[in-house]
Formats: sequence, C-alpha cells, structure tokens
Amino acid sequence: MTESVFAAAYKNESFWWEDAPRPERRATTLPSRVDVLVIGSGYTGLMAARETAKAGRSTLVLDAEAAGFGCSSRNGGQVSTSIKPSVGEMSGRMGEEVARGVRQEGINALSYISDFVRSENLACDWAQVGRYHAAHNTKQYDALAKAAAAQPQGLAVPYEMVSKTDQAKEIDTAFYHGGVVYPQHASLHPGKFHNEMLRVTEAAGAQVVAYCPVTAIEKDGAGFIVTTPLGKVSARDVVVATNGYTGPLNPWQRRRVIPIGSYIIATEELPLDLTSRLLPTNRVISDTRKLVFYYRLSPDKKRVIFGGRVAFMENDPKVSAPRLHYWMSLVFPELKSTKVTHSWMGYVAYTFDTLPHLGKQDGLYYAMGYCGSGISLATYFGAKIGQQVLGKKDGDSPLTNVPFQTRPLYSGAPWFLAPSILYYRIRDSLPI
Repeated sequence: MTESVFAAAYKNESFWWEDAPRPERRATTLPSRVDVLVIGSGYTGLMAARETAKAGRSTLVLDAEAAGFGCSSRNGGQVSTSIKPSVGEMSGRMGEEVARGVRQEGINALSYISDFVRSENLACDWAQVGRYHAAHNTKQYDALAKAAAAQPQGLAVPYEMVSKTDQAKEIDTAFYHGGVVYPQHASLHPGKFHNEMLRVTEAAGAQVVAYCPVTAIEKDGAGFIVTTPLGKVSARDVVVATNGYTGPLNPWQRRRVIPIGSYIIATEELPLDLTSRLLPTNRVISDTRKLVFYYRLSPDKKRVIFGGRVAFMENDPKVSAPRLHYWMSLVFPELKSTKVTHSWMGYVAYTFDTLPHLGKQDGLYYAMGYCGSGISLATYFGAKIGQQVLGKKDGDSPLTNVPFQTRPLYSGAPWFLAPSILYYRIRDSLPI
C-alpha cells in the first residue's frame, strides 16, 4: 500500500466531476414563503421538487453543499431493480400481498427511470448493458441459480445463468465461480444524470439554492418555518431528501438510516483492446460478497471504475484507493501496474430491514434508505414523495405503510459497523 498506485495527475475527487462539474447555484436571498421546501438536492430532492413545481406549487430546494454533492454524483452509475429482500423473506413480517407489492416497486423503479431518461432526452450516457452478478464461491453460484429459478410468478425478471466454464464471455477473470446476467439492468454517468435532472427540475419552475444549509425547522400552524444562513422561509410542506447525509436536524429519520461509506477509484486510460477483453459485454458488475465489489467500464470504455466497501469510517479517498487497487488487481491481474487517477467516497443509507422507505412523520415528508441502489430507487421514490405532497394517488406505495425500523440506543452513529464489517470480511473469505 504505497504511493505507487497513484498517477501523476491524481485527484481526490469523483471522476464523474470531470465531465459534469458540480453546479454552483448560490444565492444571496431566499423567498420568504414557498409552498414546498425540499432539503437536499440529490436525485430524491430534485425529483420531488420537479413533481410539485410541475403542479404549480412554488418550490425551493436547499442544499448545504453544491447541488448533487453527495452520492448522486459519486455513485458507480449502475442501475438495477434492487429491492433486496425476497418475497419469502418479507412475507412473514408484512404478509404476502404487501411483500409482492414491495418487490414490484423495484421493477417499477427500473422501468420508471428508463422511461424518464428517454422521454426527457437526458444526455447521461444511458446504456441498457445488463448486469453480471458474480458468485465469489460455488455455494453462492448455487444460491443464485436457485433464487433465479424460484422467482415468484408475476415478479420474475429475465436472467441467464453463466457457469464458470462460460464466464469468459462476460468477464476475463478466474476470480469468480460463474454468475447470473440480468439483461435489463443499465449504466449511466451519474454526474451528467444529476445535471440533466437539475435542468428539467428548474425548467419545471423549482428554484435550487446550494451552499445554504437548513439549521432549524419549526412547526408554524399548518406549515413550517425553516431557518438558513440567508434567513427564514415559511413553507406549507417540507420534504427531507438527505438519505446518507441525514444529520441531527432530523433525528427521527437519522435514527432509521445507517450511513455507510462506499469507495471508488478510476484507473488511467487503458487500451481499448484490453478493456474489451476484460469486460467484453460492457456490463456493470457486482458480486455476492456481503462487502460487495461493484465495477464497470467508463462510458468511453477507456477506464475501469472499481468500487467497494473497503473501510469503516475512513473519509480520505487517498487512503482507501490502494485497498481498492489491491482488490481490483486480484480480479484483473493485468491491472496490477495500472495507476489510479481519481479516488472518492460517499455515504449510502442502509436501513435495518434493507428496504427504502417513504412517507410522512411529524408533518415532514421523506424518502430515503436505498441501501446502495439509489439511482433507480431515489429517482422513482423522489417522484413518489413529490406526488404524495400533492395528494395524488400516483404517490401511493406499499412501502409507505411498512414500519420504518430503528434500534434501541441508535441515534445515527453506527457503532455496530466495525464488528459487522469484520464478521462479513471473514465470512466473505471462506471458500464455501
């Protein structure tokens, strides 16, 4: 773990910001009153704001940092269905009908974002390349095959099992033991996608103001008074859209999401004949480890974008970069001498039941807890929560009625992550 992995022009920031710099959106004043105030300018917040602005509601979006500074411009750009629990796992606690409805929401989310990108002509390098979910041991391959074959009627998604013998057609590595292809999954450029979402949200009439943190929220009759460094704003409705960056301002939501660091590197440019051999189908890749690795080629196919959970509380991407480079080199030995040009991290929000949640608490609307699958889910549920603000039936979701769990003694600082990560690291290393 030395400086040797870093390119001369290395940057401690998201690779996606090269082609999609973070918009400033600074202001010197704010309106004194709006119909809807949204806290957070990521995918969730912008989609909620777009819905309310399209309906004629005066809408203001505030962010403590640059617009989309969090995981909306830091993720790996992999787009999937990804409601994690199976119908069987959920049925015992919520009933089969609700469980099926929840599972359907993941399918709906993928369809929604695909239609949204195409209908709005979003320039975000969208490509329906499919995902290869790789088994890190033979037991996991058998589990993948069993789960794929046992998909509930009416909720099945297309798939193709790929044996280890045939794996080279998907990925040139001996690291995995086969896997499953989900051909409907996709990739995009997260930074471009956020900038395009910002464009259509502002075109709908919403105002987005960055570098303006909300410091207090007070009830005021049927609405709220929101305090910021630029003054107070009266709002009839407030949407909390902070996901993995939810802080003490919203203690009820904060107690229900677990911020987990996810770390990514981008390699220097590589020969196209090499990248096309390593990942011949250009699919996005994930694997069955609990401490999952996820990676893909850049939109121009000249770089490998490699991510994973290789640290607990490390917030310096230059420290996590050599760890990711080590694992990337295990998957692709040909990349051992390849340099890293960018390394970055962001916080995803997990939940105790590994489900996203949306609804209303103490008068505040919220949508969050995407458990690492925020591109499709945040886009979809952001629109849903905006529709709920408007009182539209389209905003209904079975997840609105699923209890948003927390745990005793948890206040938002995940003290239990260190032992959990150690346990999963040991479990992932086992050969079966």
